[in-house]
Amino acid sequence: MSMSSVTASRLVLDPGPQALLHTVERDPSAPLALAVTGPDGHGRSAYLQELARIYRRAGSTVLESAPDRPEAVDPDAVLVIDDAHLLDQARLRVLCGLVAGRQHRLAVGYRPWPRPAALVDLAEALRRDGHLVLLTPFNREQTAAYLSTDPEIARRRDLVDFVHHQSAGVPRDVERLARGLRGQETPPGGPAEPPRQAVLQFGPDLENLAPDVRRLLLALAAGVPLPVDLLGALLEREQGEVDELIAATRAAGLLGADGRLAPIVRQAVTTLSPAVDRTAVWRRLTELQLAGGGPLLPLVRSMLAAGVAADCPATALEAAAEEALAGEPALSAELFAAATAAGRPAATRQAVAAALAGDLDTALRLADRLLTTAAPADRAEAATVAATALAHRGQVDRSVELYRWSGITSARAFAAVGTLAAGRPADVADPPGDERADGPPTLHASAARLMAAGVRDSLTGPPTAALSTLVQAAALLEPAGRSVLLPDSPAALAALTGLHCGELDIAERVLDRATASGTGGPLMAARHTLLRAWIAMVRGHTDIAASQLATVAGGGPLESRDLLFACALELGIARRNSDIGALQRGWGHALEAVVRHPVDLFTLLPLGELAIAGARLGDLNRLEPYLREAQSLLARLGDPPLWSVPLHWSGLHAAILTEQPAAADDHVAAVLAAADHNRYAAVVAAAAASWVEVLRGVVDPVRVEAAARGLHDIGFGWDGARLAGQAAIRTADRRAMTMLLDCARTLHGRPAGAGDGQRPAGTATRPAPPRLSDRERQVAELVLAGLTYREIGDRLFISAKTVEHHVARMRARLDCANRAELLALLRTILADRSHVAEQPRPGRSAPDPHR
Repeated sequence: MSMSSVTASRLVLDPGPQALLHTVERDPSAPLALAVTGPDGHGRSAYLQELARIYRRAGSTVLESAPDRPEAVDPDAVLVIDDAHLLDQARLRVLCGLVAGRQHRLAVGYRPWPRPAALVDLAEALRRDGHLVLLTPFNREQTAAYLSTDPEIARRRDLVDFVHHQSAGVPRDVERLARGLRGQETPPGGPAEPPRQAVLQFGPDLENLAPDVRRLLLALAAGVPLPVDLLGALLEREQGEVDELIAATRAAGLLGADGRLAPIVRQAVTTLSPAVDRTAVWRRLTELQLAGGGPLLPLVRSMLAAGVAADCPATALEAAAEEALAGEPALSAELFAAATAAGRPAATRQAVAAALAGDLDTALRLADRLLTTAAPADRAEAATVAATALAHRGQVDRSVELYRWSGITSARAFAAVGTLAAGRPADVADPPGDERADGPPTLHASAARLMAAGVRDSLTGPPTAALSTLVQAAALLEPAGRSVLLPDSPAALAALTGLHCGELDIAERVLDRATASGTGGPLMAARHTLLRAWIAMVRGHTDIAASQLATVAGGGPLESRDLLFACALELGIARRNSDIGALQRGWGHALEAVVRHPVDLFTLLPLGELAIAGARLGDLNRLEPYLREAQSLLARLGDPPLWSVPLHWSGLHAAILTEQPAAADDHVAAVLAAADHNRYAAVVAAAAASWVEVLRGVVDPVRVEAAARGLHDIGFGWDGARLAGQAAIRTADRRAMTMLLDCARTLHGRPAGAGDGQRPAGTATRPAPPRLSDRERQVAELVLAGLTYREIGDRLFISAKTVEHHVARMRARLDCANRAELLALLRTILADRSHVAEQPRPGRSAPDPHR
């Protein structure tokens, strides 16, 4: 049963022990035979003291010393004996006789170990003739109840959780932590470690232990699973002796029933034990683990935390580094460096770990040195490290050169991917999947060959074949992908392919699986998150995209490829949210990102998004050289529709914004020529044709709605809503305007007519337009006339800021998703009230209320 600390003045009891105390209070003269047992620190003494207090308050005499003969005990007295495990055999036999005589009230407390034969007999007699209270640690609710009288701690759930976790519910340690935390300022989530005051209180407990028990605690504090045979070798004891040591440690309240140390006990053992003893035990344990092939990382981690890693053998550091590579590559790199410093060269593996951790500067520095100084096998691995790092930094030519030079099977496939991405298909040295390649067909090598085959298929075949191949490659890497160095992941390439052909669901799922499996380690994590954000953005879920982008931005500096995607995402989100200020603020950073990363096949999406942003800001000419390079790259690859159509779609919108009808026609012609290649190309071709017709004043509502819904069906709901909304603005037919505006609202994620009331199913009538105040009507008329905020303010004798406030309030009250909806609704409302609004001329974009 669970109860308070030895030193506490309050008890937290399970129902059974609590009911027993109430029974004694109601009838203190009733017979009593009670055994109270549990490890130290679990409340045994506190429970017996409370029992003695109840008897004394009832007027009974309480004896707390064990008698040496039965006749010396007053039959009316109550014996409350603690620490019976320390009594000699004679006194234990006297107590056993008193129980058998059933003439005395008796409560005896003892630890689970040691268990002399007389104590075993006494415990059995007490249990048979009376009650047994078995003490166990607090559960979380009991810890909270114990702390409830300390408002400073109890009001914070994080501190309660911290205390319970650190103490493992041992009441003595709960009390120590509570005292240590009292009066301290702690951050949200609780402190990083227990207060020093609480840790120091374990000093006397540890000093009173036998030397072998202290050695056992030091071994357990290393955090390594320790079978009895290993402990026997470590402590140089037989199995039976080891079992007794474990029992003694548990009885002292320092070792849990599961064989683990509570975090605060582990820290106390590590901190308060003599450094010589700790080093000796851990070094010997390291040697035993190495010899037996056991895990070394927990042990080495403990040695690092204690600052004694220098005492760890180099072979153990190297083995621990390999264990850490998949889950903690930064720690792995640190351990490989320590192994090298300790005399076991591991710089090659350190370079791999540093690259996986995203520390490309260190990886490149190490790899470059190894290329000239290391053994041939290490030079090949160093070349792949350098090639991978350079691929992430946009140095495709140098990356391909190093991959080829290494001669490793997977590297040759990665070289083919890089060559194709750079637009040089004739330079691909080995066909993907070449069975003559050296080395075994590992998961890594097989996935690399599939990646190369998938990219090749995306240039020459149907998108479904390329997508299938890349998804298979991603699945191959999932079991062991955390420790694999990749220039790009098959999941990322599959997602890009899905984005280019309108298979957003597949793209999202393959990224989710790659994120869950950790493919590519931290090096690829930002890439996967950015692509997931891109999918959310094109679907119109800008809040989700912004949240994912913020996650990446908070993770530190990005390499050039990821930075380009991040900048394009920032501007794409701002454009979809009509945030001109954010577009202007991000434009300079985006241009810098474009300069840092050369144009390749896998960066066409961000380049296209930046082209639209540049056109929106009137600064597209600064991107023209890079757009020409993109077109040249595609031409060298034979203008593959999968990769060229999205860039033409972006180019069309840039041409619309810069009022270049000839350029717009060229882009439309290009997507129409590719319309038969895949479903995405067909949808985009229909939408592009509708766009140019709308801009020239020809609005066929049926065709426009079909094109808009086609975009929505392939996941591009925001683009579809925008097409329908712009067509609604440009038509003079009020029925067509209403139909297209309802379509735009539906595709934007809201039901038709949302915000305007409900209309009966099957009717074509619209609800009455919302009313505008006189001032709002004046502002609306001038906005539709094409005046700027300042010009409107000058006419109405109000500030431009007030005009902006009126426009924002109308947009919110009319529940408009964007400016296009607002303009269309204002035209409808003013027309219903016989106010004449200026119509935009055919071929000219709508007035922008944010100018």
